Amino acid sequence: MHTRPLGTGGPPVAPLALGCAGMSDHTAPADEADAIATIHAALDAGVTLLDTADFYGMGHNEDLIRRALRVGDRDKALLSVKFGGLRGPDGAFVGIEGRPAHVKNALAYSLRRLGSDHVDIYRPARLAPDTPIEDTIGAISELVQAGYVRHIGLSEVGPEAIRRAHAVHPICDVQIEYSLFSRDPETNGILDTCRELGIGVTAYGVLAHGLLTGAYRRPPGGDPRAHWLPRFHPGNLAANLALVDRLRPLADAYGISVAQLAVAWVIAQSRERGTIVAVLGTRRPHRIEEALAAADVALTDTDLRTIDEAIPAGAVAGTRYAAPLMALLDSERTPEPSASVPSTERTGGES
Repeated sequence: MHTRPLGTGGPPVAPLALGCAGMSDHTAPADEADAIATIHAALDAGVTLLDTADFYGMGHNEDLIRRALRVGDRDKALLSVKFGGLRGPDGAFVGIEGRPAHVKNALAYSLRRLGSDHVDIYRPARLAPDTPIEDTIGAISELVQAGYVRHIGLSEVGPEAIRRAHAVHPICDVQIEYSLFSRDPETNGILDTCRELGIGVTAYGVLAHGLLTGAYRRPPGGDPRAHWLPRFHPGNLAANLALVDRLRPLADAYGISVAQLAVAWVIAQSRERGTIVAVLGTRRPHRIEEALAAADVALTDTDLRTIDEAIPAGAVAGTRYAAPLMALLDSERTPEPSASVPSTERTGGES
């Protein structure tokens, strides 16, 4: 696949990346062979960026990736690792950690599970509420200098945090939910800030947790996702599925699925908004083939206008997540106009 740098000075990446979370947190052990086959299919096709986290399956996901990598695969695979999500023995999330000591300790365990002497992109999963971003990024910078980390990324942070982090060490990319159903990064300054600073964007949730597949069917008795995803609430779901139906004529005209059209739309945003990579979360090898076909679709400006008219920004019913989860996202906070940016004496970098 054709590649381009992920941000100024970042590694070369394809327009697609593979999100590996579902291979561990929501998959029965019997599906492990499919998960490994999916990683192989991605790497063989030139989709080299693998997104994981130390808390996906409490380390299982990193161990799975280690076992999936064949001889020679590590040299071409780009391992993007998130840290900072704390989980209890029951799997529940119990906090966010960003202290420098935790950063280094977490990486030590990740390297052991991955069977690697470095990770390619290291990033805090969320903005820690009790640790300045400068301290977290500074600790990762020291790991860059020591050779354990190649590049530093961020996840779910707003413009102010992006600027503060980038002032400590160049940021490679910001991971953010971005799709036809989640377009706030266009208006809240995140995409503009990334483009201004030469930072790439890795967009996850490109299929809106399944709503934009075009094949979603309401299960009898309701969808358990409705507990934490308001867009699946009974009162919102019908309206959102009606929006999806508006995409079918254009998808049919290209001979592709609605899901492929949704992926192609995200990739097409790179024309005006800098490098944007669509992170495909899947555990089935055939989904890689479908995504590759979507990456080959060259949507015209007229197509993009037609899609905007079909699903205007803000038309989706319901917020991204339930209120308690939304409160954890720095990317969803509205900055105070007069807020000052704390200064820092620390120099160096982050992962």
